Amino acid sequence: MKIEHVAFNHSDPNAVSRWYVEHLGLTVKKRLVEEPFTHFLADDSGTVMLEIYRQDAPVPDYAATHVMSIHLALVSADVEADAKRLVEAGGTLDGKVMTFDNGDCFAMIRDPWGFTLQLVSRGEPMI
Repeated sequence: MKIEHVAFNHSDPNAVSRWYVEHLGLTVKKRLVEEPFTHFLADDSGTVMLEIYRQDAPVPDYAATHVMSIHLALVSADVEADAKRLVEAGGTLDGKVMTFDNGDCFAMIRDPWGFTLQLVSRGEPMI
């Protein structure tokens, strides 16, 4: 099996999708301009997508959720620069940029709505 997408219920899918396209470089593959305002956003490989929508279901309190409970990991060529750029765009650094002996580097960034994005650069690529 191959992952097609992961879905997130959100109170403002239009704003989140715009921010993810503008600041994370995702591409809109499909969107609904009426409720539930579904957006399918692809990464730069074009093979994995996020679905962001507003369904009639509880929206998790992403800002109150621990960064290690759920996060979206994104490959970054320069974790420090990308973290700085995302903070300037309205995100929040949760902790500090961390570098490990194996060459891995990561930072946890909360998007403007509190959802955790993990920026990661691997010393040894995993995929």
